[in-house]
Amino acid sequence: MTTAIIKKGGLWSLPNILTYGRLAAVPVVVSLMFWSELHWVRWTALGIFAAAAITDFFDGYFARTMDQQSSLGRMLDPIADKLLVAACLMVLVATQSIKSWDIWAAIVILCREILVSGLREFLAELRVSVPVTRVAKYKTTVQLLALGFLIAGPAGEEVLPGCVTIGLTLLWTAALLTLYTGYDYMKSGLKHVD
Repeated sequence: MTTAIIKKGGLWSLPNILTYGRLAAVPVVVSLMFWSELHWVRWTALGIFAAAAITDFFDGYFARTMDQQSSLGRMLDPIADKLLVAACLMVLVATQSIKSWDIWAAIVILCREILVSGLREFLAELRVSVPVTRVAKYKTTVQLLALGFLIAGPAGEEVLPGCVTIGLTLLWTAALLTLYTGYDYMKSGLKHVD
């Protein structure tokens, strides 16, 4: 491995390694969630999911404090976030951990992620930056907490009665924040449409 690859913002900088780890966690968490009837498997899935969610904070933090920001990291970070959230939501719906009217909260979250990704891509062609707002960061935190409670599911109910209800309440809270931030991004983006 050359020093050019390890240097500031290189392929193997610490922030990028954390993002790669988050990407690698997606198929592992998804696979474990399909064996959700075994409680130890749920706890393992939750542990890996929590570690991946924590890297979402630390990759950006280290990129800024260690001056290791890179175009690769700027591209991969939101992709890793969206893959982790979308994959977990889809499996939770498939395993009926999220069902009935609660599926609408998941749909709102997924639609917003796709819409904002498309908007960001369009604006990038115009060389317009769309910074992440504080509310969007809160939305992400609430979303990840909701998914954590729902991944724990029945195993979590044994430790914290109402675990699933807490997860679903947080999921709806995240969906409402998602609508707000999605509208905010669209309003900003439409200013640049001819």
